[in-house]
Amino acid sequence: MTRDSVLIFDFGSQFAQLIARRVRELNVFCQIVRNDLTAERVRELNPKGIILSGGPNSVYDAGAPKCDPAIFDLGIPVLGICYGMQLACEALGGEVVGADHREYGRATLNVNEATELFAGYPAESTVWMSHGDQVKAASGGFRILGSTNTCPVAAVKHATQPVYGIQFHPEVSHTPHGGVILKNFLLSICGCAGDWKMSSFVDRTVAGIRATVGDKRVICGLSGGVDSSVCAALLLKAIGPQVACIYVDNGLMRTGETELVRTAFRDWFHADLHVVDAGERFLTALTGVADPQEKRKIIGKTFIDVFKHEALSIPDALFLAQGTLYPDVIESGGSADGPAATIKLHHNVGGLPKELGFQLIEPLRDLFKDEVRQLGLELGLPEEIVWRHPFPGPGLAVRCLGDITEPKLEVLRKCDAIFLEELHRSGWYRKTSQAFAVLLPVRSVGVMGDGRTYDNVVAIRCVQTDDFMTADWSQLPHDLLARVSTAIINRVKGVNRVVYDISSKPPATIEWE
Repeated sequence: MTRDSVLIFDFGSQFAQLIARRVRELNVFCQIVRNDLTAERVRELNPKGIILSGGPNSVYDAGAPKCDPAIFDLGIPVLGICYGMQLACEALGGEVVGADHREYGRATLNVNEATELFAGYPAESTVWMSHGDQVKAASGGFRILGSTNTCPVAAVKHATQPVYGIQFHPEVSHTPHGGVILKNFLLSICGCAGDWKMSSFVDRTVAGIRATVGDKRVICGLSGGVDSSVCAALLLKAIGPQVACIYVDNGLMRTGETELVRTAFRDWFHADLHVVDAGERFLTALTGVADPQEKRKIIGKTFIDVFKHEALSIPDALFLAQGTLYPDVIESGGSADGPAATIKLHHNVGGLPKELGFQLIEPLRDLFKDEVRQLGLELGLPEEIVWRHPFPGPGLAVRCLGDITEPKLEVLRKCDAIFLEELHRSGWYRKTSQAFAVLLPVRSVGVMGDGRTYDNVVAIRCVQTDDFMTADWSQLPHDLLARVSTAIINRVKGVNRVVYDISSKPPATIEWE
C-alpha cells in the first residue's frame, strides 16, 4: 500500500464504496477489504487508519460478521460507523442492545465535546441515522461525544485507545457536515497528508495492468460511452499496441456515435480499432419483438456472437477489458470479496460469458462516474467523450418502446439529437447527468396547419445524480423545454406531441425499459 492509506472494513454496508469515495475526495488513498482481515495482515499493510463500515446485521446475531479484535491493539486509529461503532464498542467491553426507538432518517445530533473528531463541527446539526440497535451508555472505557433525542450514545471515543465511533452515516449527503468528521479523522487523527491524486491511481493501475498482462494482448470492448473509452485509454497508456479495441455498431446507436469512436481511437490514439457493422443482423433478430427483457436477451446474445467472431481474429489475446463501474456491481448484486484491487480477474457483471475464454480486467470497477470523468481528462481524452451522458448497452432498443424498426429508430435519433443539441446550446448539458428521448408506443391527435394529425408521442428524460444509484429529475427551465418541444415537433416528421418525464429513481428507473 502507499505511505498514506486507509483500510475500509466492509460489513455488508450499501454505503461501503461511498465511504471510499468520500475518503478519496479528501485525497487519501483507501482500499475496501474483507471484514475478517487479520491483525497480522493489517500490520503488513501498515495503514494510517481503519474505518469499520455499517452493515445490516446486529452484533449479537448468530453468524454476524466480526473483525479480528486484535486490530484494536495495533495503535492504528479506528473509526466505526453505525454497525462498525457497535462492533468496536462490543469488542472493547461495551454493551449493544436493541433500541427502544429505532432511527431511520434524519436526526439532530448534539455534540458534547467539540475536539478531535468534532473539531470545527456545529454544536447541533442534522445527521442521517439507519439503525435498530445502539450502544448502551458509555461503558467499556468509552466517553460520549454526541447524542440525539433517541440515541444517547451517538458518538464515542475510547479513553485510552484511538478508537472512535459514530452511530450515524457521515458519508451520505443527508449528513451535511459529515465531511468535517471524515476530514478530522483522516488528516488530524490519522495524520494523512491528503496528497493522493488521480495521477496516483493512473500510475498504480498502469503498473498493475503491465504486471497482469505481460506480453499478451488485451481486447477492449468499446461502446462509445465514457466508461469504456476511459478504460481503453488507460490500457493504451499501459500497454499500447498490445490493445485491440472492438466496437460493435449494432444499428441501435445515437447519431454520430460510430464516427466519434473512429475519430477518438483511430485518429487520436492510433489504436488498433476494429469496427464491426452488424446493424442489419441485430435489427433482423429483433423483428417483431416488443418485450423489453426479450430485447435485452436477443441483443446480448447477438452481441456475444458478433464480438466473439471478431475477437477470434486477434492473435495472442488472453484478456478482455471492460469499463465496469461500481454502481454496475452494486445493482448486479456484487460485493467486495477482498482487497479492492485495481485489476480484478473474475466473471463479468455485465454479460460477456466465461465461455469466451478470456480473463477479465475491469480497472474502473471501484470508481464512480465523476471519478471516471476525472480520470479521462487525466489521460487526455477529448471532452466530447469525457462529458458524454451514459448510454445503455442495448442502445436505442430500450428507448424505442414496443417493436423496433429502422424508421422508428430514425425518428428517435432525430428527437434525441435535437434534445441534446438544445441542452448544449443552453449550457444545461454539463449541469445534468443523463438526458435522452424515448419513442412511446402510442399515438395522439394533433393539429398542424389546417389538418388533423395522428402521430407519435415522444418523452424526454433528464436526471441529475451523483452516483446513478439514485436520481432526481432535472428541473429544466420552462422556456428550454418549450424550445425542445417546438424543435422536435417542427423538425421531426411523424411526431406531434412531446412530454417530460418527472419521475425520480426510485421508484422509477432512469431508463424506461
